[in-house]
Amino acid sequence: MGILSRASYVIRSKVNALLNRAEDPTESLDYSYEQMRDELQDVKQGIADLTTQKKRLEIQKRKLEENVEKHNRQAREAVQQDRDDLARQALEKKKSKMSQIEELEGQIADLNDTQEQLVEKKNKLQNRIEEFRTKKETMKARYEAAEASSRVSEAMTGVGDEMEDVSRSIERAEERTEEMEARSEAMDELEDSGAFEDALSDKDSIDRELESLSTNSEVDAELETLKGDLGKSDGASDAGSESTDEEIDAELSDIESDIDADDLESDLDDDADTDVELEESEVDADEPRN
Repeated sequence: MGILSRASYVIRSKVNALLNRAEDPTESLDYSYEQMRDELQDVKQGIADLTTQKKRLEIQKRKLEENVEKHNRQAREAVQQDRDDLARQALEKKKSKMSQIEELEGQIADLNDTQEQLVEKKNKLQNRIEEFRTKKETMKARYEAAEASSRVSEAMTGVGDEMEDVSRSIERAEERTEEMEARSEAMDELEDSGAFEDALSDKDSIDRELESLSTNSEVDAELETLKGDLGKSDGASDAGSESTDEEIDAELSDIESDIDADDLESDLDDDADTDVELEESEVDADEPRN
């Protein structure tokens, strides 16, 4: 096989594959049905044309037959008038017309045979068309039912072309959403870290640190002023912070002594209450019983 032959074969194969994928069986059936109807119409038109031609020949035959009768009258009249020459001419024309009539009859007979054949073919073709129409409608119904079932199955299983497009759209939407969420979180993180302020401000990190210290100092000063206004100055706490360790130990000892004295007094009160209760119980015991 030559290069051109192989190329032609490959091209025809590709085109045939494309046509098979693009072909709709229902449309092909309808097209075939219309083609057969067109053929039937052509046959009917041929029968009509043949019938018309036969009618024309029959009209010509009637005219020739009328001429034959006319020539017969002419010949009799010529004989009655002793005009044999005119009678001979009339008879010659009559004979010519008779020959034409015989020829027309043969043509008419042939047309009749052809017409009968065409009518028979037309009837067979019409029957085939009716059968094909029934099969076509059946095949179309089966194809449409199979197509509907296939679409439902593809939709349920998610393997159809349209469902595949839907799945891809969902995947792209999810990817885009995740990307936007990550971007939003990144923007929030950069904003919290002050990266945006860094980009928009001419100050460096040292300037910002000094500003922070200055702000804290101003806040502390305002807090001290507020405490001073309320009579809660931190002077005592500042003096206390300057106390020595010995003073702290002495203060702790005083607190412990106070705590011990309070505990002792409490114990004594408890003992006194106990003695009173014992004396009352003894008095009750000494009283005579009724």
